[in-house]
Amino acid sequence: MDRTVVLITGCSSGIGLHLALRLASDPSRSFKGIRGASMDRFPLEVSRAFKSSSSPKPSVYATLRDLRAQGQLWKAARARGCPSDSLETLELDVRDSDSVAAARARVTEGRVDVLVCNAGRGLLGPLEAHGLGAVGSVLDVNVVGTVRTLQAFLPDMKRRRSGRILVTGSVGGLMGLPFNAVYCASKFALEGLCESLAVLLLPFGVHVSLIECGPVHTAFYEKLEGGPGGALNHTDAQTRHLFSLYQRHCEQIIREAQDPEEVTEVFLTALRAPKPSLRYYSTERFLPLSRLRLEDPSGCSYVTAMHRAVFADQPAEAAGTREPEDPELVASPAAPK
Repeated sequence: MDRTVVLITGCSSGIGLHLALRLASDPSRSFKGIRGASMDRFPLEVSRAFKSSSSPKPSVYATLRDLRAQGQLWKAARARGCPSDSLETLELDVRDSDSVAAARARVTEGRVDVLVCNAGRGLLGPLEAHGLGAVGSVLDVNVVGTVRTLQAFLPDMKRRRSGRILVTGSVGGLMGLPFNAVYCASKFALEGLCESLAVLLLPFGVHVSLIECGPVHTAFYEKLEGGPGGALNHTDAQTRHLFSLYQRHCEQIIREAQDPEEVTEVFLTALRAPKPSLRYYSTERFLPLSRLRLEDPSGCSYVTAMHRAVFADQPAEAAGTREPEDPELVASPAAPK
């Protein structure tokens, strides 16, 4: 029986890298991937280690915006003992429709059974501290880039009446987080995009799943557009003070972040489910706050609870709001994936 053809975007680091390795090292060898870069691109010792095996064809297709960044992936693959033909790379830049189309054309199997839309960028700081270029870049990668990728691969899935789409979501797509306005806007957009598609695609046999991630130990913060905070001199002193409190809060949240390996298991659960759900959660820690948004349609309870959780020593200007009774509601997820 044919193995499953998987294509993953955003594999230079983080969740994409770990998921590619997890699938490539799957003992069942049930996943099949795209042929991309030649082993000649890699360090000599890596090439020798991979060429020495006589296993069958590749398993997983990891794509990257720039193949010059693939060294970390191959180093980790060698350390994990992935079979030589289980993992190959392909250049795919979600910001470029031609790049996405070229990647699709290089899928020699002629199909992708599982598409993982994982490429993403973050933006952190006061809204007025962000240049419009940085704002546009995040929206282009996180939202429009996902649309470009889906437009390239979805028609064939619909034609075949078969396929699975996994999208890396975030707690920042389920609730607004302070100093993450643009990032949350992009992730909220993905929620609407995927939910709308899930309704439409039922008769086509194509399933869409969002993997809702909380804070994860990745290089996410090292790759923020414009660096952490942006141009803080463009905002007022009180906002700068609140941002310093937020950064202190994030330090604690990040210390408690999940390991990427734990999150990849949630992706596998969605991938293997006979009847995939629309949403899977990497952690249930933040569900009380998420539910609070729905329980109080006015939104006041959530705003008060989130402000209190992040800025504990700052009074909230929220006259007339209802204080949440559940102490779990102050377990803030105010650091995104």
